[in-house]
Amino acid sequence: MVTSGSSEPTTDNFECARRQLIAEIAQEARLAASFTGRPQLAPKVLEAVARVPRHEFVHDRDRAFAYLNEPLPIGHGQTISQPYIVALMTDLLAPTPEHVVLDVGTGSGYQAAVLSRLVRQVYSVEVVPELAAHAAERLSRLGYDNVEVRYGDGARGWPSHAPFDGILVAAAAEDVPAALIDQLKAGGRLIIPIGTEFGQSLQLIEKDAGGTVRQRLVLPVAFVPLVRPYRLDDENSNAGR
Repeated sequence: MVTSGSSEPTTDNFECARRQLIAEIAQEARLAASFTGRPQLAPKVLEAVARVPRHEFVHDRDRAFAYLNEPLPIGHGQTISQPYIVALMTDLLAPTPEHVVLDVGTGSGYQAAVLSRLVRQVYSVEVVPELAAHAAERLSRLGYDNVEVRYGDGARGWPSHAPFDGILVAAAAEDVPAALIDQLKAGGRLIIPIGTEFGQSLQLIEKDAGGTVRQRLVLPVAFVPLVRPYRLDDENSNAGR
């Protein structure tokens, strides 16, 4: 937790808290290695997490808690994910600078911001229109110019920009949406939590050059459910740039 003599945490305190967070993420990676098979996360992933100011992606009232390694509420029944899980999912995606990725469940835009430091372009879909609009404004204001945010049904992906080198889903689905498999490039990776409120697992899905899909359980997790709206117009309103 960030503390200071005033009600508003200082820049120095934020920097100190961010360094502490990266150390905690590295430690949790070691502790979870028996599940994930990844005792260390890629240095470039940790660097990307360290470069993103998480305090800009939470409510003002929660800024002092921004660098705790835990999820925080962002309104509308949604959360900003635990930083370790953000780092792990990003690492599992194996991003490279030429990749174009789909981020399902924009939320506050934090995961998209981390991805943007590692890939060429991020397309992010959010089902809550207010969150989509706020995330698009926030990402633009903070200079994340290679992220485009759209209000829409994340389970339908973003067909006009497919296929994607990687797809990351930050909400739990009962089954893998077929549209996301279809929009995944050969050789691509899809990271998604699968399950219900009674139990979920983070899963890595890979599509080979022949279109064959392999699925591997990574880690037990707890995400908010993937919301499916009753009605959304095709291609909906674009909340991004």
